[in-house]
Amino acid sequence: MTDTLRVHPGTAFRGQVEPPGDKSISHRALLFAGLAHGQSRLTGINAGEDCARTRAALEQLGARYHREGDALRVDGAGEPEPGRALEIDCGNSGTTLRVLSGALAGYPITATYSGDESLSRRPVARVVEPLRLMGAQVSAAEGDRLPPLKSCVLMAGLRAAGETEVTETALSRDHTERMLPHWGVVVRRGGGPGAHTASVSGGARLSGADFDVPRDPSAALFWVVAALLVPGAEVEIRNLGLNPARTGALEVLRRMGAHLEFEPQAGGSEPRGTLRARHSRLRGADIAPGEIPSLLDELPALAVAQAFAAGESTVSGAGELRVKESDRIQSTAEALRALGGEIETAPDGWTVRGRAGRPFRGGAVHSHGDHRIAMAFAVAGLAAEADVLIHDIGPVLTSDPGFFGALRRWQG
Repeated sequence: MTDTLRVHPGTAFRGQVEPPGDKSISHRALLFAGLAHGQSRLTGINAGEDCARTRAALEQLGARYHREGDALRVDGAGEPEPGRALEIDCGNSGTTLRVLSGALAGYPITATYSGDESLSRRPVARVVEPLRLMGAQVSAAEGDRLPPLKSCVLMAGLRAAGETEVTETALSRDHTERMLPHWGVVVRRGGGPGAHTASVSGGARLSGADFDVPRDPSAALFWVVAALLVPGAEVEIRNLGLNPARTGALEVLRRMGAHLEFEPQAGGSEPRGTLRARHSRLRGADIAPGEIPSLLDELPALAVAQAFAAGESTVSGAGELRVKESDRIQSTAEALRALGGEIETAPDGWTVRGRAGRPFRGGAVHSHGDHRIAMAFAVAGLAAEADVLIHDIGPVLTSDPGFFGALRRWQG
């Protein structure tokens, strides 16, 4: 596969799209099943390279994963052998680094974590410092700022003495506390306005379980935005994860005037259902700091929608974008400008002046090795008046190997 993708203006696609399994949930399902006592059966696991890194690490501990049709049968490692020394290559997967560093902190083993150039630049103090407070021996490069070295801490709490409680002022992704009871761990949740708590007791034991992973709302958003921008388009996505901590981007799109229909599905630890989206006239909307935790990864795709809308849109409180796979504030601005968009950046966000439905112009976009930039602006190419070239598309395989095949269905 060439490293450059040419995107032609899109057609009015109407039908179902099938994003991959939720990446965040897949990491945790692989982890819980891999450390469990007994056997688990997993369906819907994300097939990208990031989740493969988590699986490979757990195989070092003794977990065994067997493909059975569309399912993955997992024989859990139970208690890892004491004294093991592991070399864990996280690749580009920050989630692998976070969840494993917490999960393995309480075992009598030594684990050294490494990653690619992008992961090795990301700050890890917020992971290292809580683990040290819990008694783990952790060190990281550059004064604990970089690798090697609420989910990391909770996982460490399973092996800690006494009770471990995490309190957040804003609810972040809560997959860990939703999923742990499915593997037999008691999680206590509470709190009121402005304070959300989750706690676990040490000595908890993971037991084998069956689990179906819903489709990833972050990956689905690219096709939702495509449907909103391309005249006549309409998409349906089934078994989509609708966890309230993950649907912030969809709520922003509704404020912008998007035609979105939800059909919730009853039961299960992770909310899910069917989403339908169709072409809409969008208006500008601001994204405030309090909304950022539920849509941080979706901001490049939302920027494409903001640029297509009527009026002005702003994003603030998103300074963490500066230390993702790329500086996503700078990368997003550079890509939008290449296609005729108007954007001004700030240290923690941007201001976009929308095109009121006018197509983007053709041009060339550099992803800077960032899969979300590549996918967001491939979708923008569907709403352009001429071809768009996306350079450095290889990283898309880290999260959605099926993205390019789905994109071809939209090409005119």
